[in-house]
Amino acid sequence: MNNSQLHVIFGTGPVGKSTARELVKLGQQVRLVNRSGHAADLPPGVEVVRGDAYNAASVAQLTAGAAVVYQAAQPEYHEWVEKFPPLQAAVLEGAAAAGARLVVVENLYAYGDTNGRPLTEDLPPAPHTRKGRVRAAMTESLLAAHRSGKLQIAIGRASNFFGPEYMLLADMVFYPALAGKTATALGSLDAPHSFTYVPDFGRALALLGTRDEALGQVWHVPNSPPISQRDLITRIFAQTGHPPRIRAANRLLMSLFGLFNAGARETVEMMYEWEKPFIVDSSRFERTFGLRATPIDDAIRQTVAWFRQQRQTSAPAA
Repeated sequence: MNNSQLHVIFGTGPVGKSTARELVKLGQQVRLVNRSGHAADLPPGVEVVRGDAYNAASVAQLTAGAAVVYQAAQPEYHEWVEKFPPLQAAVLEGAAAAGARLVVVENLYAYGDTNGRPLTEDLPPAPHTRKGRVRAAMTESLLAAHRSGKLQIAIGRASNFFGPEYMLLADMVFYPALAGKTATALGSLDAPHSFTYVPDFGRALALLGTRDEALGQVWHVPNSPPISQRDLITRIFAQTGHPPRIRAANRLLMSLFGLFNAGARETVEMMYEWEKPFIVDSSRFERTFGLRATPIDDAIRQTVAWFRQQRQTSAPAA
């Protein structure tokens, strides 16, 4: 695909924004869509518009003339079952009406619990959770649309995120580490775990949107070698200059939190990812596209620096 084509991204979270930055580097025209029409910290020239991703006609209008559409939007975690399938269906229908390719952000829920077996793209779906079944059904609808010739699809799957702008770990890990307080992990502190650095996901999605060999397939985006949560958080503390202080929230504790917090309640069925080895093989992507994950210590350093800046910016004046 040549340069100066329109790429439309639904979702202005950290993944959508990282993808936009990478597409700009590739010389593409980028439009981001969210519910407000506003987003901060984007390169000059990136357009941000207000739109309804649940309305296929609106999607088609917003993507008219686009070469590629990226589906990086999602409902609130506790609303997945009800709202995610119609959201993705609307984006698919709208992108097809516009004649655009569709690149979709996915996670690893559809594989289910492999009991520590490394995850590869050729594993069949075996979901055993509500959200896993939703994800598997949504993936099948995407691949069916590709097989039928309705539109061209590429799917990028990532493991659990960390990185600048990813606020889920802010109060659990990064802000406590910067203050010398106790960081919170989930499940086992010592089981090896694959993590996806958010900017690496953005780079991978930009490649999936601009390379023909990506089409019609599921891809695991690059991850650095597996690392335990204890090791990861210890390295984060080392960047802050504080000694590590770490605690783990187990399934029972998350169930108790879930009595008062919908997000925590939805996390309980996914705790298997954190209770045993959770290793993602991204070698096929790396071989095909020549992109490797950012070295873990570099990724940690950049993430800590971003959260430190955020903390300083938001601190009240003395």
